[in-house]
Amino acid sequence: MFQKSKKLICAEMMAKHQEIFRCPLCEKPMQVIDLQRLVCSNQHCFDIAKHGYVNLLSRSIRTKYDKRIFENRRLISKSGLFNPLYAAVSQIIWNQQSSNEPISILDAGCGEGSHLNSIQAELKREKPSALLAVGIDISKEGISFAASENSDTIWCVADLANGPFSNQSFKFILNILSPANYSEFQRLISDNGLVIKVVPGQDYLKELRDIFYKGSDKQTYSNARTISHFNKHFHLSDVESIGYQANLSERLIEPLLGMTPLSWGTSGERIEKVHQLNLKQVTMDFKILIGSVRN
Repeated sequence: MFQKSKKLICAEMMAKHQEIFRCPLCEKPMQVIDLQRLVCSNQHCFDIAKHGYVNLLSRSIRTKYDKRIFENRRLISKSGLFNPLYAAVSQIIWNQQSSNEPISILDAGCGEGSHLNSIQAELKREKPSALLAVGIDISKEGISFAASENSDTIWCVADLANGPFSNQSFKFILNILSPANYSEFQRLISDNGLVIKVVPGQDYLKELRDIFYKGSDKQTYSNARTISHFNKHFHLSDVESIGYQANLSERLIEPLLGMTPLSWGTSGERIEKVHQLNLKQVTMDFKILIGSVRN
């Protein structure tokens, strides 16, 4: 029996939804040609990769994020540490939906795709509906990793500051523990859509923060400036708080340390101290900012 390649699955999905694409170089509409590439009317061409994604950057960009970080993030996501957060975000989306209306989601800054994959699975489990899920990130390594896991999503290497999509293409924009570009979000969100931004709460991973930043001004975290900045660009209709203790097996301590920027640049001595503590639980604390376009 013929099994479709990841590239073919990706190309067919892009062709089905090609109206959402806009050339990042000249802003002209794009079409999928021969199930091989995205091409605009000015003949700017972006090949669909064999791994099932498209790179829409005009030049290569280096980031701090490497394969090891993405592997760690996937391990942590699959362990269930984020599951209550995924359930909360999925519920926000369903609460905004009428029963048979198709859902279109952009995960802006999706990394290796774990958050979007899990939320997508949660939505389908709750109530199957027509669902378009798109993940973009500036890291080619992250998007390649994402495409290797899930072929039900359109994965794009792209710049948040220059989204390769048409105006008002998405009902929901997710921005989970990631930088944002609010002017682009305003352009891409539909009139009745929602921007759902997840930021760390004050106690997020406090067990690690207390060790890594002990005695410094970073030991206490505040998201007040982030929330204020969000509120300047969108009507902040609600802020949900999600806090819980997550069980942590010994095998997860290393990937947790490797996943979080909290550990970047800290001393080997402090990392060793975390190992010695043999943590059994870790605090997960998030604020979910729910915003809509100002009238």
